[in-house]
Amino acid sequence: MNKRIAMVTGASSGIGRACAEKFAQGGYNLIITGRDTEKLHLLKEQLEAQGATVQTLVFDIRHREAATTAFNSLPAEWKTVDVLINNAGLALGLEPEFEGNAEDWDAMIDTNIKGLLTMTRLVVPGMVERNHGHVINIGSVAGDAAYAGGNVYCATKAAVKALTDGLRIDVAHTAVRVTNIKPGLVQTNFSNVRFHGDETRADNVYKGIKPLTGTDIADVVFYAASAPEHVQIAEVLVLATHQASGSVVWREKE
Repeated sequence: MNKRIAMVTGASSGIGRACAEKFAQGGYNLIITGRDTEKLHLLKEQLEAQGATVQTLVFDIRHREAATTAFNSLPAEWKTVDVLINNAGLALGLEPEFEGNAEDWDAMIDTNIKGLLTMTRLVVPGMVERNHGHVINIGSVAGDAAYAGGNVYCATKAAVKALTDGLRIDVAHTAVRVTNIKPGLVQTNFSNVRFHGDETRADNVYKGIKPLTGTDIADVVFYAASAPEHVQIAEVLVLATHQASGSVVWREKE
């Protein structure tokens, strides 16, 4: 294959889907992963209509063996990933830490931290061997400082920052680049998932402010990937205009 390959985890919706669309438009072939077979199939059709060639891998990133089996099933030429976008992630609940749900904790830690580590372990050795590649982790403003009710989610995104920085140090002797993109308020299905499908609570998160979109973040991801080879964009914090930090948001009153 002559085209570059981008691999996007959690590609069936939100930021992941927008990244897949952006990289297809930018001339990449795509490996898209997620848990929803139907959504991935529909996205594959859309991206291939744009001229990309697409491989779909259906697995739950929390399950290391399933992720490994899926990646190993790729034809050899598809394993030469140029850009790995570790996007799969979620937040669950907004309770105080001492009242939190242990199953929610496990899901966030297994997805946001362990899932990212699994994909890094699978893909990056090939990048190091080829002395070429780019890992782009989708972190969060929540990784900079905790906010009320964010406890475990904030901790997982702080871990993403530390893991991104650590990987950048580990591959500094190579031409592999490592980037952490840290969005603020982005209107996707993120809040619907956090509140277990409570649409009213989810809608209130974005009330009175124009939030970012998945496409806004995908534009920044693609910009980082498109920088000259000698330029490594280590970290980008992206906020809505009226968001000052993870906990400070100015909202218009009705």
